[in-house]
Amino acid sequence: MMVVDDHPLLREAIAGRLAQMGAGTVHEAATVAEARARATATGPCDLAILDLGLPDGSGIELVTELRSNAWPRVVVLASSDDPYAVRSAFQAGAQAYLLKSASPVVVTDGVRRVLDGGVYADPSVAPVLATGTRVPGTDNTPRELSAREVEVLQLVADGQSNKEIGEELSLSALTVKSHLSRIGRKLGTGDRAQMVALAMRAGVIR
Repeated sequence: MMVVDDHPLLREAIAGRLAQMGAGTVHEAATVAEARARATATGPCDLAILDLGLPDGSGIELVTELRSNAWPRVVVLASSDDPYAVRSAFQAGAQAYLLKSASPVVVTDGVRRVLDGGVYADPSVAPVLATGTRVPGTDNTPRELSAREVEVLQLVADGQSNKEIGEELSLSALTVKSHLSRIGRKLGTGDRAQMVALAMRAGVIR
């Protein structure tokens, strides 16, 4: 695993927490250049946790680089809850966006969820993502999803049937179905699992 942050104390704290979670070797880097050198030397590790505000470059670019070099999981740990930064991180391929101000429990939970193959957004940034959201479809063209469509998609992600979604949102099953077909058209797929995956990757739903 690798932790990239220019604050030595924070880096040590995260490395210590990963060790408690059973991580093997944890590599540390303070800059984009150091992270690149470490990544080249070690090859892809299970997980990278990185800050976006690094002294010598953009953490977003580093996310893109690590993902294109076959790093399976990248978690962003940032000080900003700026919607643009959050969306950019997910679109670059990060699987989680955590805030440095979050409690250690939230950070551990987010990391654990990513290690289990999930996607995670800090609870305080999740609502920011759901407003007038642009999600890349299967052809990678961004599409606007309405707040209602995001709600429906979140319930699909939670494993609810059309009937259950209708009951929860006080809609008829037919209306739920038409929301889903509209989402499907926007995202270029009628497959529920793929819709959810695209929306999660864009950080729209958790």
